Amino acid sequence: MTSGAASARAAQLLPAARAVLAANWTGSSTVPSRRQYPHQWCWDAAYVAIGWSWLDTGRAEQELESLLGGQWADGRVPHIVFHPEVPEEAYFPGPRFWRSPSAAGAPAGVQTSGLTQPPLHARAALEVAQRIGDGDAARGFLRRLHDRLAAQLAYLFERRDAGGAGLAAIVHPWESGLDDSPAWDAPLARVELPPEGVAPYERQDRRHVAADERPSDAAYDRFIHLARAYRDGGYADERLAERCEFLVEDPLFNAILLWSTHAMVEIAERIGADAGRHREAAAGLHAALLSRLWDGDRRRFLPRDLAGGGLLAPRTILSLGPLLDPDLPADVADALAAELASPHFRSEGGLGVASSDLLAPEFDRRRYWRGPIWGILNWLLSRGLRQQGLASAAEALEATTVGLVERAGMREYFDPLTGEGRGGTDFSFTAAVFLDIVSQRSG
Repeated sequence: MTSGAASARAAQLLPAARAVLAANWTGSSTVPSRRQYPHQWCWDAAYVAIGWSWLDTGRAEQELESLLGGQWADGRVPHIVFHPEVPEEAYFPGPRFWRSPSAAGAPAGVQTSGLTQPPLHARAALEVAQRIGDGDAARGFLRRLHDRLAAQLAYLFERRDAGGAGLAAIVHPWESGLDDSPAWDAPLARVELPPEGVAPYERQDRRHVAADERPSDAAYDRFIHLARAYRDGGYADERLAERCEFLVEDPLFNAILLWSTHAMVEIAERIGADAGRHREAAAGLHAALLSRLWDGDRRRFLPRDLAGGGLLAPRTILSLGPLLDPDLPADVADALAAELASPHFRSEGGLGVASSDLLAPEFDRRRYWRGPIWGILNWLLSRGLRQQGLASAAEALEATTVGLVERAGMREYFDPLTGEGRGGTDFSFTAAVFLDIVSQRSG
């Protein structure tokens, strides 16, 4: 197929992507998928806002403002904002599990979780503003969000710097966005469950997706145990190194934090606010990424296990996240680009970037973050490649993302060997990044 024919085919799918976002719109925000995830998710909302920005900037603005309506007093943006009209049994763990109304600093009038997720939102806000068109309206939007976005980043820089070296730590695999990654196997294995076992709970995540595509029961027991422990501690972030059984400095999470901090510099400059503090924060985070998470022997970034000590060696897509750092040394950027293109992450079919090492024993082509390709990670990494001046590699990765959607639709994730769709159907963040890629090309 010629590039012109491929572009025409992609353009033909734009109405399908629009239809997915429209079908998942609730009137104030967008659910990831109607059946599997019937609430608003934190980092999903950032991708979704970027997708909406090409169709309806009002909805794009509302997407982010709705999510930030669930922000806590300490600045954390929760990983779930619950829709009150959705029955409790539609999703687990739901509002009754998290008990946010009784937590200090939780927002009034809305129920949320107490964890967070990768802070992509300042970057999303900047891109929405770029498409609003009217300069005064765009600045007004950014002024409304500036303080809340700054508080989100400050929470991560200050309250989550558990290692004391300038990196944000995550306290649960769910906070990484890559819940079931093999990177978390070792720290999860050390989590001690109660002698009597984990209090009973009913998983809802396998009602609409095959069990062999979801995390194992053993992993889920630890997910629930960790979430309960953080909840029962009042979601407090003091003395995390003493209190948390799972505590990790994740290179992807921190790379996204850095990318959004650079976006905050641009936002502040556009509205006449102080950009200096964001520049200073970005410089410190850049230095900490290199000093704390870059493994010069392995030539890749690795998560640092603060609870167990040392770097976590499994080869996963997390290691590629720092491509988003615009100040990455050229030799480090080249090493990451070579890693991305290697047989560890790209199959012979070149379908996209696998979430876990294709050649490792823990690779699982069907199971969630243990192998499948995700459109949102292809999108992030293509943005990272462009940051490093590798435009042709970025364009090729974007083309593979479009091709996956053309073959399998707006699926949650894709088989890394065949391109077959996996997980949920009619998925908002896949539709959003597809819209962004195709719209950028045609623009």
